[in-house]
Amino acid sequence: MTAPPARTEVDVVVVGGGATGAGVLRDLAMRGIRAVLVERGDFASGTSGRYHGLLHSGARYVESDPASARHCAEENAILRRIAPATLEYTGGYFVATPDDPDDYVERFPAACAAAGIEAEPVSLTDLFAAEPLLNRGIRAAYRVPDASLEPWELVDANLASAREHGAAAWRYHALTGVERDRDGAIHAALLEDRRTGERRTVACRAIVSAAGAWAGEVAALAGAELTMSPGKGSMLILSRRLTASVVNRLAEPGDGDIIVPVHTVCILGTTDITVPDPDEVRVTRDEVDALLADGERLVPGLAGARVLRAYAGARPLYDAAALEGEHGESREISRAHHVIDHGRRDGIGGFWSIVGGKLTTYRLMAAEVVDAVSASLGNRVPCSTADEELPGPAAGTAYWLGDRLAAHEAEGGGDAELVCECEIVTRARVERAIDERGDSSLDDLRRTTRLGMGPCQGAFCMVRAAAMLADRAAARMLPSRAPDPSAALVEFVAERQRGTRPIAWGDQLAEHALTAGIFRGTLAIDGLPATDETDAQR
Repeated sequence: MTAPPARTEVDVVVVGGGATGAGVLRDLAMRGIRAVLVERGDFASGTSGRYHGLLHSGARYVESDPASARHCAEENAILRRIAPATLEYTGGYFVATPDDPDDYVERFPAACAAAGIEAEPVSLTDLFAAEPLLNRGIRAAYRVPDASLEPWELVDANLASAREHGAAAWRYHALTGVERDRDGAIHAALLEDRRTGERRTVACRAIVSAAGAWAGEVAALAGAELTMSPGKGSMLILSRRLTASVVNRLAEPGDGDIIVPVHTVCILGTTDITVPDPDEVRVTRDEVDALLADGERLVPGLAGARVLRAYAGARPLYDAAALEGEHGESREISRAHHVIDHGRRDGIGGFWSIVGGKLTTYRLMAAEVVDAVSASLGNRVPCSTADEELPGPAAGTAYWLGDRLAAHEAEGGGDAELVCECEIVTRARVERAIDERGDSSLDDLRRTTRLGMGPCQGAFCMVRAAAMLADRAAARMLPSRAPDPSAALVEFVAERQRGTRPIAWGDQLAEHALTAGIFRGTLAIDGLPATDETDAQR
């Protein structure tokens, strides 16, 4: 795990390590263009890792955003072909509750057909047989090809493919500046290693900003103005699957109108509130109450279900109307994506931003911006990312809920080697993750393995994982830039508590008290070293 050189040279620097940035890097590399991706945190730790896990059929936007609906439908089919193991083929339903408008229900089938989306009417008898907890007042239902998606595996697979084609990706490297020549064209990106403070320079001919909701900040470093309208989406993780399929209300997109089964839990979402800073997306108790009340329309009694955690992400919305001095509400802004050529718009040659869009359409977004960059570099190799399967586990068979248990039992079963009982994460899996990324924090290991994402929210498994990191650190088996294991544990607990405070009542309040007792009472975690950022979260 060698540190990047102090100075290097590539054709293109990609800024942002979410799904779109990883897709851009892969596309560039497959066309033979030398590229490096830089991400200020861990890969997929921004919006891509903080959404509801839905692979869109497109049906959600058939009236409000038909272009985005068509793109989702097309890319849904492509992802099923190139990355099946990152998906669970849950299927989806759009259901008309008593509160949903009749005219929308009547228009829905034709709107889906116009967007190329399969929407099959389902009898209520069949619907309730498949989803017995749904509201018996539902009066119509359509089946659509929604699915659930594991974002971290998808991003990792794109980065692995990019590396196979000669690209590089550096996490915990923040863009701090951009050097331009006398004509205003890009010729270098200035970086800072956020773990060590080291400065690096990457000479380049172009920069692609795939920074999502943070694209305005990246543009400012290059000397451009780009107005983003980040939309805070708050979501709740419920302790079990209330539905086996994705369930949406048959109405225009609104709050608390979708339930997505993801692994052993389900996610209820989502709000949409414009915020000034995408880094400040804390969930309020009022939002929790509103989401639960809205969710009751789909599943009566949902408000009394156990909520494990509340979290939020910032949608990378680009408000084109803002250029004309008009600002729309978050739900009024199109989910379609935009490729912005800052050379043409701002006189900054070699600088592009890709903004808007959905995680489902990440590959299409990447293809369009790379088409533009390739043309400017004189590269005529066409995009082939829709034709070549992603490598490794991503190209296997589709996920099913019993995957991890079946794999564990095939190796002899038992619990002696389980680090996380909730998500069935073995010691061997954690060791492999540490071997692959020895500079990981505990939160990074969570994204890689799903440690701490089950009902106990890390109360037991994170202590074990921290001990594994500490043992390796004592044996000098971790790279020098790796976080201190004790500080990593404090940071993880602070972040988990941030997500459990808004939902701490009933059984979850008792669990919150138990977790506090384990970490503060038994382990005296308040006496362990922590970063300034973690101290602020406590």
